Amino acid sequence: MESISRISSMLDSARELTMEAAQIAGTVRSSSSRSTVRDFSTGQIKKLLDSRTDRDILEGLRKVISMMYRSKPCLPFFSSIVKNVASPNIEIKKLVYIYLLQYAESEPDLALLSINTIQKSLTDQNPQVRALALRVMSGIRVPVICQIVSLAIKRGSGDMSPYVRKAAALAIPKCYRLDPNTLPQLREYLSVLLGDKQYFVVGSAVTAFLEVCPERIDLIHRHYRTLVRKLVDMDEWGQLATLKVMTYYARKCFPRRTKRQKKGKSYGFYEEEESNDEDQTGQEVQVLDPDLDMFLKACKNMLQSRNSAVIVAVARCFLYLGTPEHIDSAVGPLVALLRSPLDVQHVTMYNIVAVCLIRPKPFVRYVSHFLVHATDPADVSRLKFEIMTLLFPHCEPFMKEMILSELEHFTRSSNTELVQESVRAIGRCAQNEKTASARCLRLLLQQISSQDGHLAAESLTVIRHLIQQDPQSHTKTVIRLAKTLDTTTDPQARASIIWLVGEFSGVEDQDNIAPDVLRILAKGFADESEAAKLQIVLLAAKVYLHHLNRTPPPRDQEEPQPSKAASPTFNPFSPPQDEGGFERSASPFGSSPQPPRLDSSESTSHPIPLLYKHILLLTRYDTSYDLRDRARTYSALLAHPDATQLASLLLLAPKPVPHSPSPSEGRQGIMLGSSSLVIGGSAGAGDGVVRGYENLPDWVRDGDEPDRSLRDDATSTAAVPGATAAAASITARSAGRTAVPAIDRLGGGGPPFASAPAPAPSASSADRATASKGSGPAKDKEQTFEDWLDEEEEEDEEDEEDEESSSEDESEESEEEGDEESDRLVRS
Repeated sequence: MESISRISSMLDSARELTMEAAQIAGTVRSSSSRSTVRDFSTGQIKKLLDSRTDRDILEGLRKVISMMYRSKPCLPFFSSIVKNVASPNIEIKKLVYIYLLQYAESEPDLALLSINTIQKSLTDQNPQVRALALRVMSGIRVPVICQIVSLAIKRGSGDMSPYVRKAAALAIPKCYRLDPNTLPQLREYLSVLLGDKQYFVVGSAVTAFLEVCPERIDLIHRHYRTLVRKLVDMDEWGQLATLKVMTYYARKCFPRRTKRQKKGKSYGFYEEEESNDEDQTGQEVQVLDPDLDMFLKACKNMLQSRNSAVIVAVARCFLYLGTPEHIDSAVGPLVALLRSPLDVQHVTMYNIVAVCLIRPKPFVRYVSHFLVHATDPADVSRLKFEIMTLLFPHCEPFMKEMILSELEHFTRSSNTELVQESVRAIGRCAQNEKTASARCLRLLLQQISSQDGHLAAESLTVIRHLIQQDPQSHTKTVIRLAKTLDTTTDPQARASIIWLVGEFSGVEDQDNIAPDVLRILAKGFADESEAAKLQIVLLAAKVYLHHLNRTPPPRDQEEPQPSKAASPTFNPFSPPQDEGGFERSASPFGSSPQPPRLDSSESTSHPIPLLYKHILLLTRYDTSYDLRDRARTYSALLAHPDATQLASLLLLAPKPVPHSPSPSEGRQGIMLGSSSLVIGGSAGAGDGVVRGYENLPDWVRDGDEPDRSLRDDATSTAAVPGATAAAASITARSAGRTAVPAIDRLGGGGPPFASAPAPAPSASSADRATASKGSGPAKDKEQTFEDWLDEEEEEDEEDEEDEESSSEDESEESEEEGDEESDRLVRS
């Protein structure tokens, strides 16, 4: 019976709980539905906030927070909300703190009333409450409480809970922005938090270090190895901050050392000969500091991170700190980011291009990942074209054919910008790889007859650049281009073809088509565009100049006699003369200039001077000022057939070979992973970077780096094994090495086994030895046997004199010692 009654009571209590839960759910649902239909009045919300039950207060706070996020005025509820800051309910406290963070700056006096209550929460038993109180106190932007916030950070940095210490680390930048004068105190707290044992506390401390005092790398020295070991366990934001700090730290504390590594084994008779052979024939490789190598090894594990920013930051460390092998290991994870969303793809492509400009070979096996998809936006497609052109010289032949087919496909696209980019990419492929220039030229020549004017003009521009790189082998190409003038209608395309014909107007007669092209173009000169007319006038001047250079002037014009006056001839652009027959402007090439004899029988017999005169007359009545001025300039240059040096210098000068750089070469010096690399050019900055951009510092010079012992801690020996032993062995070797004079090694300084050093040679013998060395082999042949004997006798006499002088010195020293001994005996 007792069991049955117990079961029945349990059922009753369960039914009551179920009914209460249903009632609460119905109340919440009805309140939420009412809130969506109509808003509560200010009086109703204040009534809920002033209620004694936590349920009503929570509902009123939710109403206020929802109004706050809908940008509705919530300042009238400030007094009613602040008094609930002392509530023991943590849900109420969270909502009150959110409200205070938003409106404390608007009502600083009322916010100060809640500081005491928040300060009491710093001693709460719940670590979550303590961390929340510290966060709110540092977030209230009232300058009066900066010292209180500093004391709260000091208490939080020594708290037992790592959650509170993390909140203290995040509060340091807020306090610094509130009052920069608290920097010395905050630096001390930061130094304590950097050495924390918990990895998530250290990550927040490094973030605060970057914002408060990034130049104080002395704070990092003793925590360096601890930070490196905790790097893998940090959260993504802490990893990003630590990678950035370590990159700057490595540049300032680890010098860049290199050594020469032998290509193959080569053994010499002596060790010195082997090392010299290694220095001459070896390859220079980078030598990493043990601490830097430790950091780079810790970074390799983060290449599998789920955060794309961490992968890019690791690639930045490998690119600017590591060896080529480190860069190769980061290529695969970078390419894997292309499967991310479009915004991540866009940023990743910029970073891949920056790495390709420095080291493109590791990306060759991933070239198929850079093929353009139909859904790719224009920016991503342009970057993929650029990457393919950078990888083109390093690819296999089948890959090169695949890249050219891909670029040819997009020349037929409906997008004008994409067409132009594909044509330019084909030109860069031909420029970077000379063996593929013929294939690229054939692809571009097929696009000339296209109905798309933009495609034809861009193709001709690229063809012109390719022809200028090797003009001798493209004579037939220019003839083929000249034949397309009948069908080409784009003004820029026609102008490019006419300019190319003018550049080849000085070739041999069988391949020189410039006069015929000029004759054909003269018929429709009036219907041409201004750009084409300018090139036609230039072509006429070049053809006429070549004609003058090939046809020498008559004898009377080569050697003009001063007694004979030159008869004036007709020139449509010649300057007027004075009554005395002297021209107003003198020629720079002679005192008596000769005008062109276009009306003589010899000139009229050849069609080139007639064509030139006809073009000048046509331009004389043109409506373009620029065209008339250009024609007048050419007429003045070619006014004297016997003085064509200046005209040849201006018109026939060799043109510089054009080079089309990669579009991203202007951003090559910008740091990988920075926002300036992506939006620097479009940000409107003059130097191409965003405001606040900081470049990497240069490598510290060898010998100026900080002492390695500054990074030693309790576990430094385990972190870098063998370093102390290696340093001790080097010191022992340097201490045990003694300097031996060269004369002793050669055996010229006395007996080979004598312990005392040999006496220095006399000045006369040294002078004689120098004189004998300087005499040369010719004097050695003139000496006889008697001369050698005389020299040996003189050397023996000098040696005897040296021995006598040394013996006299020894006797004098012994006499002085004897006198001193007798003096001591007398005194005693």
